Amino acid sequence: MALTTHPAKTARDTTVDGRALLKGRQTKASIIEAALGLASHIGLEGLSIGALAEVTQMSKSGVFAHFGSREELQISVIREYYRQFEAEVFYPAMQARRGLPRLQALFANWMQRVAIELQSGCIFISGAVEFDDRPGPVRDALANSVHAWLAAFCRAVVQAKEVGDLRADADERQVAFEIHGLILSLHYEHRFLKNPGAVDRANTGFDHLLARYAPPAKP
Repeated sequence: MALTTHPAKTARDTTVDGRALLKGRQTKASIIEAALGLASHIGLEGLSIGALAEVTQMSKSGVFAHFGSREELQISVIREYYRQFEAEVFYPAMQARRGLPRLQALFANWMQRVAIELQSGCIFISGAVEFDDRPGPVRDALANSVHAWLAAFCRAVVQAKEVGDLRADADERQVAFEIHGLILSLHYEHRFLKNPGAVDRANTGFDHLLARYAPPAKP
């Protein structure tokens, strides 16, 4: 039986393939960015291949080819949202000293991010409302992202305890819970109740929290 042979790829063929792959990745990244902007205003549940095709001025089949399903599109948006969240909130705070400075930097960066999202929306919060009782990959992606972020905050609290900036008996999960509660309250008070003083109250709440968990003064 004769074996079918294929001509070897030339350097030019390899270059063309590489450019096509790069272009495909860039196109997908731009679609995800557009989808993220859309989801910030209408929620993950409002995302559709058709709506995204209209926003990006692409064909539905062109958008679909990059994801294969609406569910995969939603998950890609969640991953990109978390990537940007880490880049803006988590990594810059890692430049601060372990302990209270890092914990304060995490909260300050989070508040800066929130200041922008108060005008549009937070996918972690809107997504929780949309998918809280809907098991599946999208809910899992959302929950895993939030769990990862809160775990990072817990680590920062533990470090603050280790260096003596917070009481040794402080429960890191409780501290993270209370800080998360401030952010959730801020969104509700500002976006729904239109309370103009919500940002100041959130910052005051954080200061009070740190004061409660501060170590006893040295004699």
